[in-house]
Amino acid sequence: MMILNKETVPIFREQDVVPFRNRVKEYTIKIGMGILNQTKLITAASELVRNMLKYGGGGNASIEVVSEGKNQGIRLIFADKGPGIQDITLAMKDGYTTGKSLGLGLPGTRRLVNEFNIQSEVNKGTTVTIIKWKNG
Repeated sequence: MMILNKETVPIFREQDVVPFRNRVKEYTIKIGMGILNQTKLITAASELVRNMLKYGGGGNASIEVVSEGKNQGIRLIFADKGPGIQDITLAMKDGYTTGKSLGLGLPGTRRLVNEFNIQSEVNKGTTVTIIKWKNG
């Protein structure tokens, strides 16, 4: 996989969320991603960026244009230095929440994208990486 373009955006306040979402949308338009896949990626990005703020105390979100063969996509990486996730298996179950939100949660987010990876270490932080392919 090749990285064609990369940008990192610090997310530490609620006011950082909308500009970040707008940047993601700009990247999807640049590679010619269809509206349905744009919507899925932006929805997933919104959920993950809000999780990073709420549970991880903020962090950095990277936007990358990636290519594999002729296919292009957007990879988003959300990295925080928060308390981490005690039980990733539990956190990935539908209906699981530690808050009072009706958010998509991690399982809903995973269904919106083509690739989803989560790594977390208690007291060290969490990194979630997602990819949405232009034609996927």
